[in-house]
Amino acid sequence: MKITGVLGKIYIALVMFFLYAPIAVLIVLSFNASRSRVIWGGFTMKWYTALLDSRAIMTALGTTVALALLSALIASVLGLFGAIGIYSMRRRNYRIMLFATNIPLVNADIVTGIALLLWFVRFLPLGFSSVLLAHVTFNIPYVILCVLPKLRDMDMFQYEAALDLGAGEPYAFVHILIPQILPGVLSGFLMAVTMSMDDFVITYFTKGPGVNTLSTLIYGEIKKGIKPEMYALSTILFFIVLILLILVNLPYDRMFTRTRRVR
Repeated sequence: MKITGVLGKIYIALVMFFLYAPIAVLIVLSFNASRSRVIWGGFTMKWYTALLDSRAIMTALGTTVALALLSALIASVLGLFGAIGIYSMRRRNYRIMLFATNIPLVNADIVTGIALLLWFVRFLPLGFSSVLLAHVTFNIPYVILCVLPKLRDMDMFQYEAALDLGAGEPYAFVHILIPQILPGVLSGFLMAVTMSMDDFVITYFTKGPGVNTLSTLIYGEIKKGIKPEMYALSTILFFIVLILLILVNLPYDRMFTRTRRVR
């Protein structure tokens, strides 16, 4: 048993190392005064200053953040109602819709990107709006799959009791149902933000001229070599996401702990 426990800890340590070692290297390089990735030229903050002075990077960052927040917000609303609709279906239809929801997740991005490109070329000019619709499209399944487990775990008797006591369906929906599944909605929102900021293939096929996100900007600079300013930007984004995850998860963990103690 002791050997198994030690091997398990070693395995987990190796997994965490391979997950976070590249990020650690990225963070270190963002403070390296040298442009070389193998020579340490001393500690510096000049890449963070240069980042703010780069108009192309700041424009791409603004577009990326706007796309991520707008698409995640729209996908969270649509995914919330979609999850409620799927949850309310009979068992057979529930399985069919759940299967259909998983298809975009396992489908190759290039297939989704080309399909959306053909659709937009026929009905919508390529630009910011086409990229936004594309991001909403691939974000909805993530929100649905984050909300559905919360719907299965929630106490439906509270919702039904509120209706029996005279509450209207909109009031019961906002004050009874939403608070119970809010952690799932927030998880889906954060997942959508992350996937939107990370996407390249679908964005590349659906963006129009003059529209650049961080992923497409970096792709365009690969031949010239990635600028150290990108290391600084990636470091900032990593810590922003880390802080958001901490702020979102800690309050709900405490709330759930108190709820269990009361019960």
